[in-house]
Amino acid sequence: MGDRRDAFADRREQMGYTQESFGLAVGVEFSTVGRWERGDLTPHPYRRSRIAKALNVSLAELGALLTPPRQAPTVDVVHPHPAEADDMNRRDLLRLFSVTGALLALPADEAVAGDVDRLTAAAYTGRVDAASAAEFAQFNSHLWRVFALSTTKAQVLPLVRTQLDVLTDSLRRPQTPGVRRQLCELTADLYQLAGEISFDGDQYTEAAHCYTLAATASREATASDLWACALTRHAFIAVYERRFAEAKPLLELASSLARRGDPALSTRQWIAAVQAETFAGLGDLDACQRALDTAAEVQHMKGPIHNGGWLRFDGSRLAEERGTCYVTLGRYDLAETALTGALTGDLTARRKAGVLTDLAMIGVHRRDPDRVATYVNAALATARHTGSGVIARKLRGLQPNLAPLLTHQPIQQLDVEITELVGNRAT
Repeated sequence: MGDRRDAFADRREQMGYTQESFGLAVGVEFSTVGRWERGDLTPHPYRRSRIAKALNVSLAELGALLTPPRQAPTVDVVHPHPAEADDMNRRDLLRLFSVTGALLALPADEAVAGDVDRLTAAAYTGRVDAASAAEFAQFNSHLWRVFALSTTKAQVLPLVRTQLDVLTDSLRRPQTPGVRRQLCELTADLYQLAGEISFDGDQYTEAAHCYTLAATASREATASDLWACALTRHAFIAVYERRFAEAKPLLELASSLARRGDPALSTRQWIAAVQAETFAGLGDLDACQRALDTAAEVQHMKGPIHNGGWLRFDGSRLAEERGTCYVTLGRYDLAETALTGALTGDLTARRKAGVLTDLAMIGVHRRDPDRVATYVNAALATARHTGSGVIARKLRGLQPNLAPLLTHQPIQQLDVEITELVGNRAT
């Protein structure tokens, strides 16, 4: 038995409904209303717009009515260890990979529900309407904002997983072609977010699975820009692991898709920025510079050029991206100018740590242990504070280059601290 929703029941009574009349108003049996109020069931998202209208409340207010008050536990609650909780979240995400992949592979008229859902769908269509789809989209946008503001990105994964459960459940049900396309688009959007969370946690296999499903769902939704961004994120895993030759064809495909998309969006320019890093890794300065010039076109675009979610490229990262490319190419003179300029901008903790690590690489090249120590200490502090696998991997890439400076005691200490963080040595 769940926790009673007394506030929900009180609101129904305030509006003059009995359980029977309220059930008629929202299209369910009175027994279902009773189960909602006892906490045995939770209304499906596709019903909530109708329930909110009947109760004369907003969707947010309805959410509060459906949330029972917290009660003090009568027994000791044993919370899982953070690592165990992380493994549980990953297992649930892997389960969703399998379910979503199967649902996307089925033709729309063959998607079937489980036994209980089939009975429910027989009595009520269970179809997602335009208002529910808009609610799903709004919540997706909210999750991207939470992700952007979270110091520890993994904290967002349970919320993302829950929303993916809702979307996957909706894909199981018969939907109109238009709504199914919307659901596929929303699923693709959220799997890109799940991939970013996994990537930040150094879980590259899970991230790749997420981006593959995002690409498949985008194709089903015929959403070229969304599809191109999923491929670009997938390619970036190879870029980050310095497998540049593998990233190149995937980015070329993404660029082709972007040309079929909305020219008002910055998709093509973002892909070019990632291509620039790829060309830098391949040692092609001219191609890298051409790609950076294409990426810089974003600075002259007008209007809403991104959505703040799966597409966030606005040119604000160009200086640090140029600096990273020039460090990779060994053009430290050009890199220092770009990176020093980037530090004056409004950077997130993760981005700032990346810039600091690149500046530390320049310090290594110039045999300047004091500069290296200053930058690496700051990056290490951020890595410990955020738990970001992205920062840890940047430091791991820097560590072998510290070897010529290991005669300096502060650099020896930094080597030990990086080893504690990422598990290898500069020697």
